[in-house]
Amino acid sequence: MRRFLVATLIGLGLLAGAGACRAATEAARDASAKCVECHDEEDLPDSSRSAHAPRRAPPMRAAAEAPAHRPMGDRHDPRTPTCITCHGDSADHMKKVESGKSRPAPERVFGKRTMMSAEARSDVCQACHKGEPSRHLWDGSAHQRADVACNGCHKVHANRDRMLAPATQAEQCFGCHKAQRGQLARVSHHPVAEGSMTCADCHAVHGSAGPALAKRDSTNATCVGCHAEKRGPFVQPHQPANDDCLSCHQAHGSATAGLLKLRAPLLCQQCHTAHVAGGVGALGGQAGVFTTAPGQTAPLIGATTGGKNVVTLWQGRSCLNCHTQVHGSNHPVPSLLMR
Repeated sequence: MRRFLVATLIGLGLLAGAGACRAATEAARDASAKCVECHDEEDLPDSSRSAHAPRRAPPMRAAAEAPAHRPMGDRHDPRTPTCITCHGDSADHMKKVESGKSRPAPERVFGKRTMMSAEARSDVCQACHKGEPSRHLWDGSAHQRADVACNGCHKVHANRDRMLAPATQAEQCFGCHKAQRGQLARVSHHPVAEGSMTCADCHAVHGSAGPALAKRDSTNATCVGCHAEKRGPFVQPHQPANDDCLSCHQAHGSATAGLLKLRAPLLCQQCHTAHVAGGVGALGGQAGVFTTAPGQTAPLIGATTGGKNVVTLWQGRSCLNCHTQVHGSNHPVPSLLMR
């Protein structure tokens, strides 16, 4: 009997709590119904289907007709936000205004005339979206430190958020990242303009443990997500390629094929200085020897037998004519990354 009474009391408590929650939700919807008397987004073709479009009470569309993936359209779903969820109670804004007087602004405004800080605006969004996995690293992220608010990129009342649509995402990013727009217009570039990829394929815009908001913890880990054949490990690794892809490549675009910073041999000679005319080794230093890495040398084949390699270097021929496996080789015999 005692257990029955305890269970009954618990059940009544839960029902009371649910009733209070439902009553609060209905009250919020009544307030939103007041908003849509003036701000009826159903009359705006560019926003009537947005995820944050307000709904009348009762809703303009029956709950059964609302998209299952959009709780915004279901007045019976307690997760469904209302106008005051984002804009605050705004009681003064909703009062009848005397003739000749201007209407006070809502409690929270997100447009160009807002007086709210970027952090305050983002906090409103985070109240619902904080728990999503992609938001866990927002605090302290590059965008957060730069005072970029959520609505700086996202248009919450738009029918189609340009940031979420692959075809328009890059243009939205270029609003701030103008240098990257120019880089992606170079001859060799990642196919963003062609629509084959988006900025979010490489960057975690809400925060990342990697550099430059890379999706993974390092630049290389991000790159090999697509370029898996360069991942390795290799029997004969090329250490600069293991360290950082950006040692040789431009991330967004380049005037040189393969997104390279310079064409070979100029790129290779940034490290392999012995190959430069007048440098130590092949041309003017110890005959028949060149530097492969700091403190390491190897014989230069042909330097003393006809000078074939010397001629190749003088003529500026590409190192890649012979050293084709520049990312690493699985040949069992060390061959200087050659064919």
